[in-house]
Amino acid sequence: MTIFLTHNRVKLALHHLRPGPGRPLLHLHALGEQSPAHVPADLDAWPGPVFALDFTGHGASTVPGGGGYTSEVLMGDADAALQLIGNATVVGRGLGAHIALLIAAGRPQQVRGAILCDGAGLVGGGDEPGPLVVRGVPGKPTAPDPFALVELASDLRPPDYVVRFAELAAQHSGLAQPIAVAAKARPDWLKAVAGLPSVAVESLEDALCRFASL
Repeated sequence: MTIFLTHNRVKLALHHLRPGPGRPLLHLHALGEQSPAHVPADLDAWPGPVFALDFTGHGASTVPGGGGYTSEVLMGDADAALQLIGNATVVGRGLGAHIALLIAAGRPQQVRGAILCDGAGLVGGGDEPGPLVVRGVPGKPTAPDPFALVELASDLRPPDYVVRFAELAAQHSGLAQPIAVAAKARPDWLKAVAGLPSVAVESLEDALCRFASL
């Protein structure tokens, strides 16, 4: 079942992949991808319901004209999903991993654990801004939006900025280690996050088990 949420004049597609009692798991996809049609095999061990969100410009969500994509905009997408499903554990792949970290800090009482996994868009645009020119594509926009692919792949992620979000999640969530790094890749921002004592470096399977027991 797909639920459409309205956020900043954008319709967001929130897919209810599996019903059931207990705390939900919210899946955030990688850059240029969309939500899976079914619960991925590596998430099947989660004991509760599973939801998956299509970010703005991706999947069945609205493709706005003119771009303007940032990680913080997508953090708002994730927040809109949380307002519907309530407290949840969040698992993000690639770009979705970065958004999972941001929303864990933005909603520390609602996010009962964030798991950061590999995927497209994990690296981001590094630490320093560079030239960026995005040309529009004639015709009706389709997902994934070319603006989203370019702008979000170039989105800056200074390690000190991202580390602050991880610290805020630890300070206000009430959890000893609210962030789990399951990704094998280590861009500079994620290397800095993984070095914090409040961040667990563990497998996806172990992270799901730990957060499910909360």
